[in-house]
Amino acid sequence: MPLYVRRGASKLWRKICGEVTVEIPLLAESWKYLLGGVVFQYIHGLAARGVHYLHRPGPILQDIGFLLIPELGREKGSISEALFASVFCSFALWTFHPFIFQNKKIYTVLIWCRVLAYLVASQVLRIVTFYSTQLPGPNYHCREGSELATLPPPKSVLEVVFLNFPRGILYGCGDLIFSSHMIFTLVFVNTYQKHGTKRFIKQFAWLLAVVQSLLIIASRKHYTVDIVVAWYTVNLVVFCIDRKLPEMPDRSMAAAYSPSLPLSTKDKESKGRGEQYNLLNGVTMSSAV
Repeated sequence: MPLYVRRGASKLWRKICGEVTVEIPLLAESWKYLLGGVVFQYIHGLAARGVHYLHRPGPILQDIGFLLIPELGREKGSISEALFASVFCSFALWTFHPFIFQNKKIYTVLIWCRVLAYLVASQVLRIVTFYSTQLPGPNYHCREGSELATLPPPKSVLEVVFLNFPRGILYGCGDLIFSSHMIFTLVFVNTYQKHGTKRFIKQFAWLLAVVQSLLIIASRKHYTVDIVVAWYTVNLVVFCIDRKLPEMPDRSMAAAYSPSLPLSTKDKESKGRGEQYNLLNGVTMSSAV
């Protein structure tokens, strides 16, 4: 193995180990919030599965978006899914960038606590809305004549508990009024808008959110009202939660006040312990200065 490859791998490993020592105390304090947020994702899926049993197909409602936006067709419905997958993966990778890059602004554990809080609050509202009113789904497998439009009573509890995975996840009906994909997309975009550093990426992310909205309507997966409600509700949820929660520590402040000379191994360890101490005691770099 070439020498420069070994050196690069060694530096990367030291960065990962150093970041792990910073994140582990945060994880020890916040694991309950993370676990609760992850468990609620399953509860949200269970609720969406449950409303499918209540769904009754009918004529597609009159929708201004369906009139203005050309229909993609059943075979091109995966385009919006591919875009959503790219947004999801890109955001997830960004949240773990402190383990790789030197310039860092966020803590991975804290950012996911914040993201899951946004998601849970939005999904609670979504569950309330689609159980309040069931609309005939516009998606192809939810229309009259489709075998998947209505579900027979479950044969066993396991069929409900395991959500008939993956068929039950891919071919759900009745969970309207809110678009689940738009909840995730807007939460990710709002989070990067506040905690990201690249302006052009922020602008591009909002553009992708708009494109995602149009693709969902063109794929006839949701009515236009589902997209509109998601846009103003998710942004309002993020705004309200941010007002209630304390500001997240900004690690770029620490970088700004760090010495320009390279640190020795002992200095790096001391700095890492100091960063942990300041964070766990609610002391940011700005207040220290």
